[in-house]
Amino acid sequence: MMMAILLAAALAQDVSPPVTPTDAPTITEIRSAAGALVARAMIWQGRTGLEVRVQAAGLAPGHYGVHFHAVGRCEGPAFASAGAHWNPTGRQHGKLNPAGHHLGDLDNLDVDESGAGRLEFTIPGASTSGANGLLDADGAALVIHAGPDDYRTDPSGNSGARIACGTFRMN
Repeated sequence: MMMAILLAAALAQDVSPPVTPTDAPTITEIRSAAGALVARAMIWQGRTGLEVRVQAAGLAPGHYGVHFHAVGRCEGPAFASAGAHWNPTGRQHGKLNPAGHHLGDLDNLDVDESGAGRLEFTIPGASTSGANGLLDADGAALVIHAGPDDYRTDPSGNSGARIACGTFRMN
């Protein structure tokens, strides 16, 4: 009798397969204008949006703004070639901005005394591909800025100069 109850309960539950990522992770190296490796970043399509992981090693201790930029080019020393922030929805900058924020906004990267830091972030509803996908024909760049993002000031969160950059392309 107990087995019949357990079996009935199991059959009543949703047994559809879990949603799986649609693509393999894409990894890039983030380099300073001098070419020094300061971080590695990985993106992949998650269940609820675009998953981002940044692992820093070699940055000075502090807090750094991190943003996706619309063009997959990192020509130093200023990395202006990366273009503006990735903003397919036409929103303003900063999660504390009353007008809402755009998809290229990420949390700050906090780096400890040893030069290490880690940022893990989900961009809800975002994707690697498609009409508003991060990885269009020219790819995208992940840029680390000199200072922390204030999460409010348009267009870049008052986070200062672009100090490191890495590019992402479709696999």
